[in-house]
Amino acid sequence: MVAAFVRLAFFVASSLALGAFASGVRAADLPPTVARIPFVVASEPDAPASMVAGVFLPPGDGPFPVLIYSHGRSSMEADRARTSFPDPRGHIRYWRSKGFAVVAPIRPGYGPTGGPDEEDSGVRYDIFGNCWGEPEFARSAAAAAAAIDAALRWVRAQSWADATRIVLAGASMGGLASVASAASNPQGVVAYINFSGGTGGSGERRPEHSCGSETMEGLMSAYGRSTHVPNLWLYAQNDSYWGASWPRAWHHAYERTGNPTEFVMTAPVAGADGHLLLVRGSRLWAEHVDRFLGELRF
Repeated sequence: MVAAFVRLAFFVASSLALGAFASGVRAADLPPTVARIPFVVASEPDAPASMVAGVFLPPGDGPFPVLIYSHGRSSMEADRARTSFPDPRGHIRYWRSKGFAVVAPIRPGYGPTGGPDEEDSGVRYDIFGNCWGEPEFARSAAAAAAAIDAALRWVRAQSWADATRIVLAGASMGGLASVASAASNPQGVVAYINFSGGTGGSGERRPEHSCGSETMEGLMSAYGRSTHVPNLWLYAQNDSYWGASWPRAWHHAYERTGNPTEFVMTAPVAGADGHLLLVRGSRLWAEHVDRFLGELRF
């Protein structure tokens, strides 16, 4: 009963936080069309499967610019099994109001897609917050990026999609997945937005000091050397997973190569963990995303 109340309170607060986007787009607050995207799991290459994806289209006939949204990751298997599509009354409303179609795949190892967990980074915490295991962030990010790449191939074949104007965006593990996918400069991807991106953290066991932060810094440096698409990184000051210092260090390592990138550290997300910036801090990020999209002529 308590868990159900917490989920209800979170949903209500998330909806209120995004109320600024309500005007004029209520008709677009419709549930997604469910699609199946062909996908091959790396550990089972002889068993082709598919990802379940939610497709949110704006009013009109298109072709629409496309946002591919990548969800986050829980350390708990039961939570990963409950992963579902984002609520259309949340941040999806923002993208639709901008004329974007949104494709939200549920990656292998999560929710109704199911299958083996390819994104396990190997990081473990004991009850005292000590780190165990060798971080394998590059492998985890590559697995998540493979799912995005499959979604990109599917999107390019859709008549309603403008395959030359695709933006990647994601939160937490989904943010890291977007960074990793963009590092290969995929066809049609013109930008990405990273909300609170990373993996291997625990806001409860090791607040603001995630395991393997130095490893993540090196990985971001590698991604920065190969990425050519413009990008925006957004983190909140009160992010319990990464804190305020490590995201800056990661971005500094990333930007040393001089690719077109911008970092924004927002004010704390009021009344919530800053790691939930995307869903609970719309008033903190909307102006920055507005400007970023404007510079890209969306």
